[in-house]
Amino acid sequence: MRKQTLAFVLAGTMLGGVLGWAAAAASYQKTGTVKEVAGDSFTLDLGKEAWRFYTDGGTQGKDALKVGDKVTVTYKQVATKIEGKGAAKAPAKKK
Repeated sequence: MRKQTLAFVLAGTMLGGVLGWAAAAASYQKTGTVKEVAGDSFTLDLGKEAWRFYTDGGTQGKDALKVGDKVTVTYKQVATKIEGKGAAKAPAKKK
């Protein structure tokens, strides 16, 4: 019984570590000035370009955003849907 419990705890710890590492590896950061704040998004002025970030109920610090604040945003790029369209057609060869 003790061996099973130990094996279960070790497996859970290893799985948690792998998932935590994978989640941490997919995070990115951008620093800029808040240009616009909307209900579920805000725009960050990065100098040469502006990026829009969308927020949800779990986004920390979104309630304190004000236009003109300099902030650092930590974000993840996550695909929400992928549709297969078949293989790409090869370009026609010139004769």
